[in-house]
Amino acid sequence: MKDEDWGPFGRPLFEDPSARALRRVGVIDVGSNSVRMVVFDGAARSPAYFYNEKVMAGLGAGLSQTGHLNPEGRVRAMAAIKRFVLIAKSMEVTPLVAVATAAMREAEDGPAFREEVTQETGLRLWVIDGTEEARLSAQGVLLGRPEAEGLICDIGGASMELAEVGKGRVGRRATSALGPLKLRDIEGGKKALKSHIADQLEALKDAVPPGADRLFLVGGSWRAIARLDMIRRDYPLTVLHEYRIAPNSLSDTLDFINAHEVEDLRTLSGIGEARMSLVPMAAHVLRHLVDAYAPAEIIVSSYGIREGLLYEQMPEKLRKRDPLIEACRHAEAQSARIPGFGRSLFSFISPLFEGEDWSRLRLVKAACLLHDISWRAHPDYRAEVCFDTATRANLGGLDHSERVFLGLALLHRYKNSRSGSRFEPYLGLLSEDEQNRAETLGKAMRFGAMLAAQDSAKMGALRYDKDAARLELRLLPETSALFGEVADARFKSLARALNADPVVLGA
Repeated sequence: MKDEDWGPFGRPLFEDPSARALRRVGVIDVGSNSVRMVVFDGAARSPAYFYNEKVMAGLGAGLSQTGHLNPEGRVRAMAAIKRFVLIAKSMEVTPLVAVATAAMREAEDGPAFREEVTQETGLRLWVIDGTEEARLSAQGVLLGRPEAEGLICDIGGASMELAEVGKGRVGRRATSALGPLKLRDIEGGKKALKSHIADQLEALKDAVPPGADRLFLVGGSWRAIARLDMIRRDYPLTVLHEYRIAPNSLSDTLDFINAHEVEDLRTLSGIGEARMSLVPMAAHVLRHLVDAYAPAEIIVSSYGIREGLLYEQMPEKLRKRDPLIEACRHAEAQSARIPGFGRSLFSFISPLFEGEDWSRLRLVKAACLLHDISWRAHPDYRAEVCFDTATRANLGGLDHSERVFLGLALLHRYKNSRSGSRFEPYLGLLSEDEQNRAETLGKAMRFGAMLAAQDSAKMGALRYDKDAARLELRLLPETSALFGEVADARFKSLARALNADPVVLGA
């Protein structure tokens, strides 16, 4: 079957040889503050985290003063790397890529430690410069949002990088010495620190000028600040990826951080001691950064250098795919009772969404692919499991309101009413109109599932005339028996959601 026969989203690629080669890729990231290994698995375009472990080694602690890696950090980092290499071997991870960033490239004993790692483990560390670190971090953002446009800011322990992204490409990029570990070593008090940050930002602005509307934040210290913003706002959804912060809200949160002791913030958030110790300094940098670049919107990305390394290995045809759709296709293939029916369901209910823009249509497609993956859950809890899957799953290409829209649509796939649901706090992320649209989509899937057939042409045809307030179902003689009593009730429920008169032809 030709690719165009699959419609605007194309044929699934996760079984393509170029995608299968990336089904299990490991990355070890030796940073200035932490050492982490991630093993990606599943749909290569929107991978699941098969394994994810970090150790807060603190390699870059005291680097500005001594010029050397922290001795205790070297011991902890080596122990972590040895462990990760053994785990990767047991998982038969190929390839296993290892990168090292600011601390390793700046320390006098960085080359010696790199050689020691190779001798002890056989692993070759790729020590990258700051602009390459910026490029890979930006590619990580593109893995999750191919259409992302704006400025990427990745903060590590000993450095901070900026990069422009737009039209699927990385533009100008620059690095700076604005990592919290390095800033803690600045002598001369607050005045000297402020002057140093100002000088670094001026150099960054020369290399990567202001003007972007969106600022994407990458790095553990930024995520910690976002977590505190969520807590301060009593925000219902705790997924950090694609969390959006208005500049005025961020300013309030930075004031909140400044007004509290580190230990109090740690108790409040559950963030680890090593990470939280860097937050006040990172918050200071972020305030100056936002003042300098004046973004209209700030977006947190959990994807960064590790995901950027995976993106680096993707063929262009895979990069161009929608990460949400590819992930949902993979989920359907793995978990649905009738893999492939999501495509038929999408074709069947599409007449209800004619004229919708691409951003909405992709959510309709995603919902159809996911509509049956939770069938093993107890019927009494299936609607809740569906909502949780959409709102909490590791899915790229979704902001928080889109997650809730998708979750609500799947909830209505199994349940007519959302009243009294434990998910009601989440619904505030959607307008009333968006809630009603999600309900309509859910009821359309609920009805369409009653006419299950691999070939959508055998399901009959829907026609929706919004102006005439008429929902028409045309049945085929050979499959009209599928339209039983329950299907009739669901068809009428869908018509009510559309404020339309239900009409059945050919029954």
